[in-house]
Amino acid sequence: MVSLSNHMSGPDYLSPSLPACRLREYNEAATPDNHLGWATVTYGIMKKALLSDDVNLLQWRLPSVPDPLPRAVLIVVSGLPGTGKSYFSRRLAERLPIAVVETDVMRRVLFPEPDYSAKESARLFRACHALIEEMLRRCIPVLLDATNLVEANRERLYNIAHRASAKLILVRVEAPPGVVAQRLGQREQGAADPEDVSTAGRSVYDRMATSVEPIRRNHLAVDTSRDITPVMEKIEREIQRWVKV
Repeated sequence: MVSLSNHMSGPDYLSPSLPACRLREYNEAATPDNHLGWATVTYGIMKKALLSDDVNLLQWRLPSVPDPLPRAVLIVVSGLPGTGKSYFSRRLAERLPIAVVETDVMRRVLFPEPDYSAKESARLFRACHALIEEMLRRCIPVLLDATNLVEANRERLYNIAHRASAKLILVRVEAPPGVVAQRLGQREQGAADPEDVSTAGRSVYDRMATSVEPIRRNHLAVDTSRDITPVMEKIEREIQRWVKV
């Protein structure tokens, strides 16, 4: 199991147990006459502690963590609810040793009754991104299974991959509207695939569909209503070439 508590670095990954020197800096800033400074410092400490706790929770829910590769790899799978992101991710994970960060699963770890609000999603993705970056630093291959609909949000993942010198593979998952509607209907009726853990139904789909932005970088596209094998084989070849360089 990957241990994160001893490896986090930088302002966004401070553990709740802050170094004495950092606490001295905070105490100097938070003078009796600087109540706003103290409130800001307290909020910052609490926010970092919450992130650390969230990351640890998600870490323990990872289905498996493979051995490191010679070079880091990040696969980012994007698409609307019902398009088959998790189906594609699971099938790919059967062919590759890779840590799958499935946000539908991770969301329910942090929020047992999710409402898919912006605030909820922001907290979820902060924790997922921190977990992903730590694994990439250790050259553990990672697949992120998430909607990832907005380019600004995907940019955060591009930057994470860049900082970790990781191979970045982007996959856009889609399916015909009729197939998506059928899948979402089955989900709402409790008749979905047993492997489908998402609770996002038609209303969530309609809300998210208004925010879809094109992926501006080179990426693969896969229609999960058809044979997904060619795309999986292409990803395998790309990783093999990257690792052997």
